[in-house]
Parts: sequence; structure tokens; C-alpha cells
Amino acid sequence: MITNFTRRAAIASLAALGLAAGIAAPVFAADKITLRMATSGSETDQRSVAMADVFAPMVADFVDYQPSYNGTIFAQGTELDAISRGNLEMSITSAQELAQFFPEFSIFTAGYVHQDADHQVAVFNDPLMDAFKETVENDLGVKLLSVMYLGRRQVNLRQPKEELTVSTPADLAGVNLRMPGTDAWQFLGKALGAAPTPMAFSEVYTALSTGAVDGQDNPLPTVVDAKFYEVTNQIVLTSHLVDLNYIAIGKEVWDGLTPEQQEAVQKAADAAAESGRQKQLQKEADLVAFLEEQGLAVYEPDLTEFRNQVQSMYLDSEFAETWPEGVLDKINALGN
Repeated sequence: MITNFTRRAAIASLAALGLAAGIAAPVFAADKITLRMATSGSETDQRSVAMADVFAPMVADFVDYQPSYNGTIFAQGTELDAISRGNLEMSITSAQELAQFFPEFSIFTAGYVHQDADHQVAVFNDPLMDAFKETVENDLGVKLLSVMYLGRRQVNLRQPKEELTVSTPADLAGVNLRMPGTDAWQFLGKALGAAPTPMAFSEVYTALSTGAVDGQDNPLPTVVDAKFYEVTNQIVLTSHLVDLNYIAIGKEVWDGLTPEQQEAVQKAADAAAESGRQKQLQKEADLVAFLEEQGLAVYEPDLTEFRNQVQSMYLDSEFAETWPEGVLDKINALGN
């Protein structure tokens, strides 16, 4: 496990980034507690909308909620450090960002650890998360309030289903699947059974249209937004990565609230996460119908076979060396 010294060093290194970006002192509105929310997302991002439309009204009696978007007051990746130093009250953070400080959080970035949106919530609220949350609070000064659902990554292929039907990882053997270029993403592509190819996102549409790659993986909203459906013929609902964010608040800020205020903030965070989750799930469901109307085959493979292979490969890899013993079994037990 990472040592406290190493964690402090990581925090100090990010502090330099935050200071370079310029730090604004905390602001306090009269008779209200100021909660500044820094996010790299846009104002129309579903997470931003949920916080503004659900969270803020539920705490408006005692909170002046001040969101900032597109990394305007803190650069992406420096928000946790800003909270730790007391220069920011809230952020929306990821398991990937937390894993920079605490490698054990990489378990929540691995394939098939989270099975669906409900499983994410069950895992976050289960006692197995207590040690993870306490570590973040004690070593970073950040409290994780709730978990937000971002969507499920699916496999999107050029081949018609009549030519290639994917039921198990073995069916992806030899399939040239574009994946993001980092080692972690390439490992996930191999674990799925494919032959992963690193490629910039901006090149994917052309590569699919020319046959330079056989497919790509992304959530359905991305498939539609990038118009990949124009140059592919099927969507295999592997749901191999169920992505998430956490609503985070400074521990000192939290401790300064009254018990009644803490209860209200917690309820508001949970309600915002649930609102965003339901909207994202509905969007995904609607897009299945849209993609089928475009002529794509959309179907689910044998998820048990995929989950077993992917998890087995992760457990035999260096990624699992920092995972607390027995935690993956507990996570799996909370799922289907």
C-alpha cells in the first residue's frame, strides 16, 4: 500500500500545479456557507445540471452554491489538492484521480468491477467502502458524499452480426479494436479478447470507415455524438466498464456543518446523483432504439464469460497488487 509519506509527496506535487494556476481565497456569503464547486465539465454536462438543479435548491436555505465549469478556477486534476489545502469546498472527482494518491482505488477503474448503475450505488454504500473513504478523509482531507453514474462502455464493430456474432471473449480474437493509448486501456482491450490498437479519438471515424480498425469502445452517447453508427454495423453490449464520479467535499467544511446541515447536504448529494443517474440511464435506453433504427444490431453477449475472463486477467496482473485482499469478492457478491 502507498505510504503516508508518498501520499504527502503526491499532494505537495499537485499543490505546485494548483498554485501555478492561481488560487482564490475562500468566499463567505452573509449568513450562508459558501460551497464552491469546481469541475472540468461544462454547464450542460449531466453532472453539472444535477448539482445545479437538484443539489443547490435542496440546501439553499443555508448554502450559497457557486459552481465553476470548464476548469476555470482550478485546472482538471488539481481540484482534490485544492480541497486538501482548504482553497476549494467541493468537486466532482473520479476513481482514476483518487488512484493517483491511493493506488488501491484502481480497483474501481478495472473492467467488470461495477456491473451496472445499481451495483455502483450498492458498492459505494456498503461497509467495504468504509476503509477507502476513511483513507481519503484522513490522508487527503476530502469526504466522498455520493457516487454519480457516467455510463457503460460498449464494443462497437464494423462487421455485420451475420458475419461476426460476439458471445464470448473468444469471438473477439483477432478483432482490431481501437482503445485509448495508455497501458491500462490497452490491457483492458486484451482482457476483452481483442487485439487493441492505440489511436487518437479524432482518428477513429476515418479508421472505421476505411477498415483500418474493426471497432472501438465507448458509451452509447459517444457512439451517437461522434456518428460512429454511420461506419459500423453492430453494438455488443459488453458493459465492460461502468464509469463513475464521486461528489466530494472538504472534510473541514463538512466538520464545520451542524448535524442538521450535514444531513441536508448528504441528502442533496444523494438526490443529485440519483437524478443524474436516471437521466443517463434513460438516455442510454433511448439510444438503443435510435441505433437500431439506423440499422445496427444491438445485443448482449454472455456477460458471465466476459466478466470471468476479464477479472481473472486483472487478478493476475500488476494492477491488482494494491487491491485490499478479499474486496473484489465482496464487490462481486453485491452484484448479480
